[in-house]
Order: sequence, then C-alpha cells, then structure tokens
Amino acid sequence: MVGRRIEQERLLDYYASGKSELVAVYGRRRVGKTYLIRETFGDGFFFSYTGSAQIASTAGHLERFSVALGAYGLDGGGEAPPKTWMEAFDRLRNAIETAGGNHRKVIFVDEMPWLDRRGSGFLAAFDYFWNAFASARRDILFIVCGSATSWITKKLFQSRGGLHNRVTGRIYLRPFTLQECEAFLAAKGSGYARYDLIECYMVFGGIPYYLDFIEKKYSLAVNIDHMVFAEGAPLANEFEELYASLFEHHERYTEVVAALASKMKGLTREEIVAQTSHENGGNLTSILADLELSGFVRRYDAYPHKKNGSIYQLIDHFSLFWFAFLHDRRPTSPRYWSMMRSTPRLNAWRGYAFEIVCLRHIDQIEQGLGISGVITYVSAWRSRKSDPGAQIDLVIERGDRVCNLCELKYAQAEYEITKEYAENLRRKEAAFLAETKTRRTLFTTMVTTYGVKRNMHSGIVRAEVAMDALFLPPIA
Repeated sequence: MVGRRIEQERLLDYYASGKSELVAVYGRRRVGKTYLIRETFGDGFFFSYTGSAQIASTAGHLERFSVALGAYGLDGGGEAPPKTWMEAFDRLRNAIETAGGNHRKVIFVDEMPWLDRRGSGFLAAFDYFWNAFASARRDILFIVCGSATSWITKKLFQSRGGLHNRVTGRIYLRPFTLQECEAFLAAKGSGYARYDLIECYMVFGGIPYYLDFIEKKYSLAVNIDHMVFAEGAPLANEFEELYASLFEHHERYTEVVAALASKMKGLTREEIVAQTSHENGGNLTSILADLELSGFVRRYDAYPHKKNGSIYQLIDHFSLFWFAFLHDRRPTSPRYWSMMRSTPRLNAWRGYAFEIVCLRHIDQIEQGLGISGVITYVSAWRSRKSDPGAQIDLVIERGDRVCNLCELKYAQAEYEITKEYAENLRRKEAAFLAETKTRRTLFTTMVTTYGVKRNMHSGIVRAEVAMDALFLPPIA
C-alpha cells in the first residue's frame, strides 16, 4: 500500500491499545478511506456495515443491517429486521456479549452519515450503544468512516450531546502528494516524467481512485481521454455524482462552487452572494463550512491577515478541471484532450491549476527554499490601491523576518524573465511594501517547473524552487 504508512500504523496502534477505541477515519470521497481500513484488517472484522445514499429509507438500512449481522453469524438464528436503530444496536450488543472472550473485536461502519437520516434516531442509538456499553469494555475497536467530512466534524467531533469528547482517535486521510502519486503510478507500472505527473495532478489531484484508472500502455493524454471524454468513460459523470453523494440539496453547493470556479483567485462572501441566489445568512455559512471541511474549498485571509477579509477559493482539482472543459458544453470527440495540446484555453487552465498544485505542496516549497525549520505563515495578497491591479499568489511570512513573495509559473522549459515581467515584479513588490507597511525583507521568489532562465533580467529573483522540489516527501 502506497502513501498510507503513518495512517496504517495509527490504526494498528488503536488496535493494540488495550482499551475500547472509537476512531473516525474521514476525508474526501474517493481518497481511499475504505481501502486503508480493509487493507489493514483484512477479514478480521467482528462486524462491518456500509451506509448508502441509494437506500432511501431508515427501514431499508435496518433491513440491510440485519442481513449484515447474519452474514457475520451474529443474527441469533435469522430474526426479523429490527424496527429501530436502538433495537439494531441492542442486537449488536448481544452478539458481542455472546462472543465473550478478551480478543479484540473490530467493528467497522462505513459511510455512517447516510444512516443518520432525519427522524431515524440513529445518532441517539449509537450514542447509547457507545456510552452505556462499548466504552466501558476493553475489547472493542469501533471504526466509523465517512466522506461527508462536515457530518463527521459536526456530529462526532463537535457534538454537544452524549458523543462529546467520545471519539478517541481521528485520522484525516488527505489526497496523495506528488511524491505519493509518483510512487503509486510507478507501482502500477505507469511511470511518467515529472512534468506529465504534474499535469496528471492538475486533472485528478491526489485521488487514488482516479489514478487507479490509468493504464500503463497509454500516454497520459490518451488516459485522460479514456477516463473522461470517451463514450462510457468511468469519470464522465463524476462531478455530478461527487457532490450528490456528499450533500443533501447538492444543487445549493454546486451553485457556490460554480461561482468560485468563475474567479480563480477566489471570492469574498459578499461576492459569492452577488453571484448566486444565496442570501448572506446561516445557510450560506453552513454551505461554505461544509465545502471547506470536505476539502473542496479553502478559506484564507489576505495578507496582512485581517479576519473580516476572508476569501474562499475552489481548490479541488477535478472540480476545476470539470468547470474548465466540461461545464458549458461536453466535448463530443473521444480524443478531445489529445487534440488540444497547446491551445490558449488549455494553457490558461494549466497556469491556474499549477498554482493550486503549489498551494497543496507548501511543505515541499519550504523545503526547496531551505526554510523548513523556520516558523511560517502562509497567505496571499491583493492590492486595494494599485492601478493596474496587483496580487501575489503566495506570501510566506517567516519567523526570520523575511517575506517570500512567490510567483507560481507553469512552463514547458526554463521560465524566462522578460523586461516587462521584471518591471511587473518590481511594481508588485513596491505596492506590497507601500500598502502593508511591512518591515520585513522581501524576497521575490519563483516557483516553476524547470527553474528560471538566466538572463539580464533574472537577477530580480532572489530565490527559486523548481518542480523536483515539489516531489519531496513531507517532513514527518
């Protein structure tokens, strides 16, 4: 298993703890949560059940829960399905007591958020099962899992009821880094040059489920065609299915996502209200929080970190790719991606998608700059006064009184600093200095694919990071 060694070790530590543990494994859909758990424990579950959006009623889930108990030999001889979740957990409790012994009992409930339907009584029953029974024992490892990260956070981590502070372990499964993607594809025999791996990341992010469709006998471009644009492509409807599987009334969420996709650098809350049908109230707050918790959106404060100036930015790679090439009109050619290798539309998307790749690899950029041992604060900056406007993609404010003003540039060769671009960099630095009144030393910094080409204008760059640094493993 590639890239999940730390998370797997933590699961095994919970297994060996000698006390009952309630562990939540959560993260974006398709990121490999279920795979991690099943690879770690194999067939060693005492009981396992998976919630589903396709089961339309609580009664339907209770029936399937009963079937699952029978599959594990825990149904006590073929009982009728339980009528309530309280009864269902009573049956699980009886099965545990009947099993006896001190051996570890691993219980895994996958996609738990789908069991907590309105009026189902699920959460109260689970609360009672854990607090009145399971937590007092020493032999239970209860693993809950869900792609609806906002549900996990609100209903378990931030619970104000009986589950308050009851979760003993949290494992947030992040998308693969570039280094992990490289290792994953190499293990499949699908090795690509790092330039191509970055483009692969721009399309699919670090999502193992997507990467697993890549076939080693094809180029990256042909693989993208097969996965997205060809007739019957496995990811042809992924965008719609992704949001529908995570959020009730998912259209409200995709409306916000569409607005964010229209402004690559992000929108303020007021700008979101202006571009959508949402009012500036609690519903929008909940939607933005859910999108942020689920890893689709990041919220950041523009330098110098005024809390009332938060900007929301879409950072999910597949969503960005979908809006760039599939939202307005789905291409009909099954070889669409292979045919548009150097179009202005593609190059504009590459430039922005590379910025998001960099924002997901701040740790590696700091390693490349040699400042991984320095305390840093990361943000971005927009000028409120400069004409023409000025903005800086990435500001790294350092504990050693330096600010790296980072330009993030995707190029097919060494990036050439022209006279005009050098003047633009000087103008940005001057505007940043004048508006922020910072007393820190400013380092104009380039993060590029192949580095900066040396010429008469490149001296303005005081630090640089090339793409190989983005493939460094994160510091543990």
